[in-house]
Amino acid sequence: MKYRKKGIKREHSIIEDFEKDLQTLVEEGLIKSAIPGRIYTSPKAQSGKKIITYQYDTETGAKLLMKKGSTVQEVFVITERRQELKEYLKINYII
Repeated sequence: MKYRKKGIKREHSIIEDFEKDLQTLVEEGLIKSAIPGRIYTSPKAQSGKKIITYQYDTETGAKLLMKKGSTVQEVFVITERRQELKEYLKINYII
């Protein structure tokens, strides 16, 4: 697949600094694959902490939101380890 590299689809860009976080989730075996969506930015630029929140379960995994300042990106992940993923995000990111 021409857009996929180590479990992360590259068709859309990824918010700065989050690519490494997604790769860690793949390496830890918490997700099999990640499909980032569009990036949304508010006109009021703010700096801020990196946050990944677990939104809801999907048929094949989950929807996550990555946030940094006023920038937000949804990411759909394929996983069979939803509960472990939720717990990992609680420990390592603000939910």
